[in-house]
Amino acid sequence: MTAAAATQRATRMVESVHRDAIDPAALVAADKPVIVRGFVNDWPLVEAGRRGVGDAISYLKHFYSGRPVVGYTGLPENGGRYFYEAGATGLNYNSERVALDVYLDRIAERLGDPASPSFYVGSTDLDQFLPGISAENSLKLDDVAFGCRPPTVSIWLGNRTTAPTHYDQSNNIACCAIGRRRFTLFPPEQVANLYPGPLEPTPGGQVVSMVDLRAPDFDLYPRFADALESAQVAELEPGDILFYPALWWHQVEALDPFNAMINYWWDVSPAFMDTPQTTLLHAILSLRDRPDSEKAAWRNLFDYYVFGPADQAAAHLPEPAQGALGRLDDIKARRLRAAIIHKINR
Repeated sequence: MTAAAATQRATRMVESVHRDAIDPAALVAADKPVIVRGFVNDWPLVEAGRRGVGDAISYLKHFYSGRPVVGYTGLPENGGRYFYEAGATGLNYNSERVALDVYLDRIAERLGDPASPSFYVGSTDLDQFLPGISAENSLKLDDVAFGCRPPTVSIWLGNRTTAPTHYDQSNNIACCAIGRRRFTLFPPEQVANLYPGPLEPTPGGQVVSMVDLRAPDFDLYPRFADALESAQVAELEPGDILFYPALWWHQVEALDPFNAMINYWWDVSPAFMDTPQTTLLHAILSLRDRPDSEKAAWRNLFDYYVFGPADQAAAHLPEPAQGALGRLDDIKARRLRAAIIHKINR
């Protein structure tokens, strides 16, 4: 099977829903990506982008706080893909702390230049670096709608760039503000078929798929053809938004000479809960290389204590004896974290 024939399988488009469907709790419960067309059409940032790149950059500069951002610059021959050098021990781009207005000027100076480097500013906190812009460009959703804690709101800027297939640990509403964007999404169960790369270093701080979605090597990564069977594509115009659940893998392509996206990331779990990514790393240390029979036994224990009903392990115990097996709160979480640290540091 040729790469072109296989990648044509990834043509199932993400469902579009009515704007009234934007309820964060309901989106998380549905557990699937959806698009809402034109939900942020009235944002001044979207309107500035439609007038032209110059107006868009001027609008962004108006809010800039002066704090340096991290700018990522890639060679033209990388085609805007932020990935690894050969051997996967180093990255194929440079990073520097730079004033945002200066970096935006660099992008503007190379507009239309086919030999331009790729320029990218990723996941930059909106309120810290562009204070006041969120008051004019907001989803108009109460923070309470997001559950236990307010969302983290960040902006992504650049020219034609590609963030390789990766996953985030939070739910996401991605707001396409300037330029078109294409998301290719895979459900979490496709992890083995996506051939994840090293734990470190990583582009952008997150594990990425080693497969180049633009030209997959099916001899090297044969199971990727199966992943494509589950792929969904979201083609976003300025003003559109895309929701996708936590842990869904996604590649993000910025398709125009200048692009801006604002993300709302949020978790439905209480703030005292630790990230499962740390648990995964510790499981590699403590479980992965044990004999298969032991791993099978530990799987039963994890199913009982962790992956089964949350109240299962404590249901038969008197409440004073439940300890960490009972419902967690901030105080119990602190005690449990301290006990874990003590055991690790013995």
